[in-house]
Amino acid sequence: TGVQTCALPILLTQEATLANDLDITARNVGVDAIAALATRVALHTGDPGAANTAANEVTGGSPAYARKAIAWGAAAAGAATCSGNVVLDVPATTVAWISLWNTAGTVRYYKKAVTNEVFAAQGMYTVVAASTTLDLNDA
Repeated sequence: TGVQTCALPILLTQEATLANDLDITARNVGVDAIAALATRVALHTGDPGAANTAANEVTGGSPAYARKAIAWGAAAAGAATCSGNVVLDVPATTVAWISLWNTAGTVRYYKKAVTNEVFAAQGMYTVVAASTTLDLNDA
């Protein structure tokens, strides 16, 4: 099986004027609230679609693809970093998008196009903790 690693920056931003107006305490509260809800990561072969849809989600494989838990450290300076690498089993496919969901899998909080990762055979996709953040600061 092939192993591919992806350093995934997750950047959540507000309108520049709003982010500039929020003090650091407010940004930390916002990030911690999102982190408490966005507890599952999913992979997609294309745009996940409209709010709360999971279009193009990866399926299949052996071991089978499944969404995985993601955890976040406490917010500091308006951002929180993923607290550990997340490794997902992936069949032969191309991963092009990532999304964050609640535990029940019914509410999507985030979607982002990522650099395509092509898997010619079954492999593992790693969301790298050190480069994965929720951030309410100006980009």
